[in-house]
Amino acid sequence: MVPTVHAEHSEIIRPAAVLEGSVAARVLAWLRASDVSNDGLWNANPALWQRYDRVWDGPGGTRGTSSLVGSIAVMYDAPNRYEVTIYKVTITPLGVAAGWTVTALCEDALAPTGLTLDVLPRAELGRAPRVDPFRP
Repeated sequence: MVPTVHAEHSEIIRPAAVLEGSVAARVLAWLRASDVSNDGLWNANPALWQRYDRVWDGPGGTRGTSSLVGSIAVMYDAPNRYEVTIYKVTITPLGVAAGWTVTALCEDALAPTGLTLDVLPRAELGRAPRVDPFRP
């Protein structure tokens, strides 16, 4: 029997979702408390929040048998200071097979706020300048 292979799923959030200052502070505090170094499931840095399927169980606090479920790409202090912008979410093949979705991963990260991706304010996007590559 050949195992079913699930493809990775990535979604660009357009317009990007914005966590306002107080909301961002609650989420960041929760991610720190839920960090893999604290027997949690999240590994967060200023560019990427990664969710794992289990606590890191390797020697010296390394990943061990834990596998990545999905990632949330973020920008800190954007569009304004103390705000966090969510602009891309990726679910790994393991995450897809386990039933994770973009919405579910975001809701897991947003758990302490009770908010969902659908209700977050969106970044104001300016129009891209029209440039004719054939005119100097």
